[in-house]
Amino acid sequence: MNASAQPRLLRALAGETLDRPPVWFMRQAGRYLAEYRALRETAPDFISFCFDPEKAAEATLQPMRRFPYDAAIVFADILLIPGALGQKVWFEAGEGPRLGPLPELAAMEAEVEASTQRLANIGETLTRVRASLEPERALIGFAGAPWTVATYMIEGRSSDRTGARRFAYEHPEDLDRLLALLSDATARYLVMQAKAGAQVLKLFESWAEGLSEPLFQRLVTAPHTRIIQQVRAAGVDAPIIGLPRGGGQLVEDYARDCPVTAVALDTQASAAVGQRIQKTKPIQGALDPLLLRAGGKALDARVEGLLAQWGSGPYIFNLGHGILPDTPLAHVEQVLKRITGEGMRAV
Repeated sequence: MNASAQPRLLRALAGETLDRPPVWFMRQAGRYLAEYRALRETAPDFISFCFDPEKAAEATLQPMRRFPYDAAIVFADILLIPGALGQKVWFEAGEGPRLGPLPELAAMEAEVEASTQRLANIGETLTRVRASLEPERALIGFAGAPWTVATYMIEGRSSDRTGARRFAYEHPEDLDRLLALLSDATARYLVMQAKAGAQVLKLFESWAEGLSEPLFQRLVTAPHTRIIQQVRAAGVDAPIIGLPRGGGQLVEDYARDCPVTAVALDTQASAAVGQRIQKTKPIQGALDPLLLRAGGKALDARVEGLLAQWGSGPYIFNLGHGILPDTPLAHVEQVLKRITGEGMRAV
């Protein structure tokens, strides 16, 4: 395949500056789409939905039919790995994830190799999507990064991460051991996804905020590096995007020290930070999901500002976090039409 025929996302991740940036949105497959909500009603619970390749593939493809996104991201969840390692995981309606007691570390370490096979349905979803997706549109696989996943495993639910940070200080050896086994399981999971059809991989470190510099290096940069080294050692050369959300000024250190292909920036990232990182790596982000929901002239102005400040380097247009469930479709169209020239499609 010649360079011009490659998916636009892959070209940007290879360092090209294009006539327009590729665009996709985190959580673009999900609750802001009426067709997703109808599909979700056909599964008994959220975990079952994620593990149903037919339904998950359909959820992945729904936004691709409606909008001119340049890439699809597989419909799954960052908390599938804890379940594969033996921790009980479920979702309470209207409240979010719940996890049972943290299993013994030795028990989870013994399950690392088997965990990938327990996640094989996600690979089947990817294979189904890749077979249905146009060749010019890329397919993204992903995993939750170890520290973010560990916060849920330790605290049993979404929280302010205070308990997990305290655990990091009070039980450093146990936490390092937990992060190591999560890194190993995550690397195996990403390799499986690449072999199943994912052309790009992403690590979601959703909760990187509030960490001191030493803790950030230990909990974020080091585990990400370990994962990427194992993925590369397995022969997978797919580009890898890292999102250290909330990392603030430490994101530049992350870009320098971690062997990610590209860095996804959150909503607080300054123009200058992005421009400095762009000198060595592509960047992605950082539209505020709340602004996308609000719409109007302020949304237009911010889109123009992001294109002006980062569009001259390798850049992927995206949000700084996931799209919100109550985001009007017209606002999504407003952004995508400006970037791609195409409006919303009939479904």
